[in-house]
Amino acid sequence: MKNTRTLRKHLKLIWPGRITFLYKGKILVSPKMIYMKTNRELQIDVLDAIRWEPLLKLAEIGVDANDGIVTLSGVVDSYIKKSQAEVTAKKITGVRAVVEKIVVKFNNDDEKSDSEIATAVLNALKSNRDIPFDKIQVEVENGRVTLDGKLEWNHQKEAAQKSASNIDGIKVLTNNIKIETDNADDIEKAGIERAIERNWSMNNQDVQVYVSGNRVTLNGIVHSFYQKEVAERMAWNAPGVWAVNNELIIDYNE
Repeated sequence: MKNTRTLRKHLKLIWPGRITFLYKGKILVSPKMIYMKTNRELQIDVLDAIRWEPLLKLAEIGVDANDGIVTLSGVVDSYIKKSQAEVTAKKITGVRAVVEKIVVKFNNDDEKSDSEIATAVLNALKSNRDIPFDKIQVEVENGRVTLDGKLEWNHQKEAAQKSASNIDGIKVLTNNIKIETDNADDIEKAGIERAIERNWSMNNQDVQVYVSGNRVTLNGIVHSFYQKEVAERMAWNAPGVWAVNNELIIDYNE
C-alpha cells in the first residue's frame, strides 16, 4: 500500500491533470484531461468569494495564486476576519493549500490590554456548555492568545477555538490543547471507515485508514478541502483517538 501511494504521487508529477485510479492493484491513467484553473482564474474566484462574505467585503485582503497554492495577505481589524478569510479560501474549487499572511491591526481606540483579552476569553469559554472550562489554561502576551490543557474530545477543542476567536483584541490565536481520553478500548478502524463512507459528501472517495495505538492516519485522494476536513472529523469522532494525521491529497476533478 505504501508503494502504491508513492506511485500515485509520482504519477501526478508525470501526468498532471489526468485522472488516476486503481484497478486490481495497478494504477491506471485516463487519457481524459481535467480542466485546471489558471492562476488568474483561481485568484479571481478567491477574491470574489472573500468579497461576497458580509464580514470581509470591506476588508483589504490580497490574494495570490500559484499552482493551486493561495496566499492571503493584507491587514484586517479583527482576528475573526483573518480566520474567516482562510476558511473562505479553502472552500474554492482548485485550492490545494492556503498560506495565510494576514496581519491583525487595531485602531488605538480598539486596542485591548492583555488583561482585558484574557478576561474576555475566559468568560467566553466559561459560557460555552460544551467546554470543560476548568481544564483549559489561557495565556495572553501582546495580543497573542494561547490555549493549553487536555480534553477528551476534539469537538471540545474546536469549540474552545471558536469561542476564543470571536474576542476583540486578539492578534494571533494558538490552540495547543491536547486530546487525551480515559477510554481504554482499541480504536475501531472499521467504524471510522464506515463513518467516512456513509457521509454524503465523500462520494466513495479513496480514503485509507491506519490505526497505531491512539493515533489515526488518513491516506488517499479527495476532491476538496471540505472532504479532507470531513474525513478528519469522522476520525476524531472515534472513541480513544488522541491524534489524527491527515495526509489526504486534494485532487480536483471538474
